[in-house]
Amino acid sequence: MFNRAIKIAPSILSADFANLGAEIRAVEAEGADWIHVDPMDGHFVPNLTIGPNVVAAIRPHVKTFMDVHLMIAPADPYIEAFAKAGSDMITIHAEAGAHLQRSLQMVRDNGAKAGVALNMTTPISHLEHILDSVDMVLVMTINPGFGGQKFNASMVEKVRQMRAMIGKRPIHIEVDGGIDPTTAPLVAAAGADVLVAGSAVFRGGSVDNPGIYGQNIRAIRDAANAALKG
Repeated sequence: MFNRAIKIAPSILSADFANLGAEIRAVEAEGADWIHVDPMDGHFVPNLTIGPNVVAAIRPHVKTFMDVHLMIAPADPYIEAFAKAGSDMITIHAEAGAHLQRSLQMVRDNGAKAGVALNMTTPISHLEHILDSVDMVLVMTINPGFGGQKFNASMVEKVRQMRAMIGKRPIHIEVDGGIDPTTAPLVAAAGADVLVAGSAVFRGGSVDNPGIYGQNIRAIRDAANAALKG
């Protein structure tokens, strides 16, 4: 059921790649709401990471919701494979193809929820006429391609404008990049409800010491919820 409660989505880009299944189980046990997966093609972004086979391999370990953010251009040739691998949400970049609505429909036709991501320089007006084709809008708060980057505060207003454009539609707003207990309140107050955090969740912990993951997740969630109450 759709709701706007704050959801923390740890990005496994910051996890131990040699132990992904255990890492996923650990962060879920410690309170993660979604698991965020970052396939990158080394073309659309300057990094090469995860393909459909890895998504299929980790699918049995994900008991919550697998949120797959394709930093791939073009995305269309890979949508079916990522859907069959078990993605619950497939997010494609507005900048990654010429026919965005058709790509989003392809995601839904393959049984996944459809998200669309906006790079920092892409205006929200790009989505004005296709909002009814999406289940989530991802506002990038860094340049995509690498974890551990600094949050860009100018994106807070973009999130606020996106929330106004969405209105009462059942569409999530996700933010990705530099989210931690300091920045989470800013984007939550502006209207984001899905907060992707990589290094801010995984830093200091391990599968042998997962309590740190829980502390990190709770710190982000508590800071975001405090901003909503305030």
